[in-house]
Amino acid sequence: MKFEYTGRHIEVTPALKKHVEQHFERIDHLFQGKPAKAQVIIEVERGRHRSEIIVKWRNDVLTAATANSDMYKSLSQSIDKIEKQALRLKNKVIDKAHKAKKAGAIANKAVEVRPVPGAPKIIRSRRYAVKPMLPEEAALHIAESANDFIVFRNSENERISVVYSRKDGNFGLIEP
Repeated sequence: MKFEYTGRHIEVTPALKKHVEQHFERIDHLFQGKPAKAQVIIEVERGRHRSEIIVKWRNDVLTAATANSDMYKSLSQSIDKIEKQALRLKNKVIDKAHKAKKAGAIANKAVEVRPVPGAPKIIRSRRYAVKPMLPEEAALHIAESANDFIVFRNSENERISVVYSRKDGNFGLIEP
């Protein structure tokens, strides 16, 4: 990583450079691939030590600025902000590369379904007309016939419903 230092109203000492470079060595694994270029701007104004770091990496620019009473703390906080941004950017790139296929693309492929031996089969039963009636009429119809359920069109709301006989002797109503 290349570093460029700028000091405003302060001299950039070798100790400050060493502090910045040691912190960047800790997060250097995030900037693998294309070389990164970091511009470190430090300034002192009215007792406030302000640091700004601009990192150009790939096609992105990461920036962080902090102000503190101590220049070393200010630099450390700025580098921590850069680390968070770089980690977020790297995860974004990884997620984009490992992007899942869309469900529509998977569903369009012809899938051959083979029946499993011993599994229950679906057997189509007879078709019958769905008559409009009230749920009470459907319950009377079940009581007269040998069926345990009846599918009918509810004449109150024009929706398909099911009435079935329960084990306790009552009738159940299923409405969509």
